[in-house]
Amino acid sequence: MTVLWKGMQVTFGLFLIGGLLFASTVFGVLLYGKLTGQDWFGEPEVLSTNVAYAEDSLNITKKAEVSSPAALTPAPAPQAPVMEKKSSIVLDAPLVFQKPELPSGCELTSLTMLLNYYGVKKTKMQLLPEMKRDTTPIRYNKDGSIAYWGNPNLGFVGEITGSSKGFGIYHTALMDLLQKYVPSAVDLSRESFNKLEDQLLAGFPSVVWTTIDYNVPDNWVIWDSPIGPIQTTFMEHAVLLVGFDEQFVYVNDPLSGRSKQKIEKERFIATWEAMGQQALSYTQAAK
Repeated sequence: MTVLWKGMQVTFGLFLIGGLLFASTVFGVLLYGKLTGQDWFGEPEVLSTNVAYAEDSLNITKKAEVSSPAALTPAPAPQAPVMEKKSSIVLDAPLVFQKPELPSGCELTSLTMLLNYYGVKKTKMQLLPEMKRDTTPIRYNKDGSIAYWGNPNLGFVGEITGSSKGFGIYHTALMDLLQKYVPSAVDLSRESFNKLEDQLLAGFPSVVWTTIDYNVPDNWVIWDSPIGPIQTTFMEHAVLLVGFDEQFVYVNDPLSGRSKQKIEKERFIATWEAMGQQALSYTQAAK
């Protein structure tokens, strides 16, 4: 009995070991197929329809994203280099004196300097007969103030030679004479002073209206004229603007006879604005 029982134990142990070896073999084959995509017989595993369709859709989407112009990020447009504006320039323009022939002729004399710089060889006295005039006679009030006279927007008011009371002429009336000799003449009145600086940087001086002492006047006068009342000052003056820098402007003054006369910029702009921001010049197109 003891021998028989031992034999049964040995037999049962052998069956148990064999079962474990078989199970391990099957498990190893299944694991290999899972990892390699092959079945037991070595054939490639076929992907399911749903998986293949999903991958095809993904590939199509990726191609569309690459090839579609809307999906491309546009290259940034090239930026033009930023050019800093020059902060100073002074032009060499001819200097012409208004005296002794034209003691009241600062505007015409300044225009003569502008035309000479442009290349027109005319003197102030040659231009004088071509200048517009408003010959309206002067009338006074009982207190001695002016009641009625000409309007400088129509032509020169009074006597330019000093033989009798004279006043002046404004940009609107002087523009025609400039246009006669310079087809590209421009009226820059009411423009900013930066525009006049740009003119200088381009090589073009300007006739500008200011005051004799370059101070804002406090002695304004009013009289009636053929086109309505005019408010002005007998300190009215005109010069040729030939340069500027950060602190100063430079003018050819026909009254003082000084070339490139230096005036504090803020002070000059204040008087120019007080006189209506009047300015005449020209552009390159005429050359």
